[in-house]
Amino acid sequence: MNDGRAFDFIRRNEREQKPRTQGLTEIRGPYYTPVGRRYLEDLFEVAASYVDSFKFAGGSFALMPRRLVRALIDLCHRSDVLVSTGGWIEYVLTQGGSAVDRYLAECRDLGFDIVEISSGFISVPDGDLVRLTEKVRKMGLRAKPEVGIQFGAGGATAARELEAEGTRDVGSVVALARRHLDAGAYILMIESEGITESVKAWRTDAIARLARELGLDRLMFEAADPEVFSWYVKNFGPEVNLFVDHSQIIQLECLREGIWGTKSLWGRVVTYRNV
Repeated sequence: MNDGRAFDFIRRNEREQKPRTQGLTEIRGPYYTPVGRRYLEDLFEVAASYVDSFKFAGGSFALMPRRLVRALIDLCHRSDVLVSTGGWIEYVLTQGGSAVDRYLAECRDLGFDIVEISSGFISVPDGDLVRLTEKVRKMGLRAKPEVGIQFGAGGATAARELEAEGTRDVGSVVALARRHLDAGAYILMIESEGITESVKAWRTDAIARLARELGLDRLMFEAADPEVFSWYVKNFGPEVNLFVDHSQIIQLECLREGIWGTKSLWGRVVTYRNV
């Protein structure tokens, strides 16, 4: 029996096998939709090859029995999928340093691979955030700092509220991102709010500067909207690193492999290995 993919005689863009170094896809797990063990088993049966990391969002793991969190993490690992905490650490930060220490120890004990370091809702000195990156790395975990231009980003806040908050200078974001990378960050998550989410017009200038000054291989872009991730693939190619909802895995992979797409992308996404 041929264990290859169906219709494997049809040409498509060749994708690097896992563990990949580019073209990473991170998916959102439990938050907008509950994701349990059986749901995730079904999802991975179809799409595990296209998923590089699985992100709990909004502290969703804190609502679950510990045994279930561990079961979901173990299931991800059996499918060669890394597991990220999402940005809940900023809520933990409001409860003091000892809570942060216990949080990180629990992440390690449960088997998390990646700790996201975000501060969308709180004001934290840059040096403190960089020290968190160093601490996470020293604990044997991968630090993924989230950086962005929008004050008060997170939780699907209304656009008019965020507009009143204002935005950061892109240069200061680049400077902080470089400090995180120097401290050993695994990759940087670029917050979509203020750039492609909850804005009247996309800040493509900010995206271009971040990519130019930091390098695409060091960045992962939040893009949980088909119009947004299509734009990233169109402008940066199929090997851009993207974070999407778990419901969008196949749609994104069709774009990456060039086998389907919207009018502006249909038949236009190619890689050199297949030319």
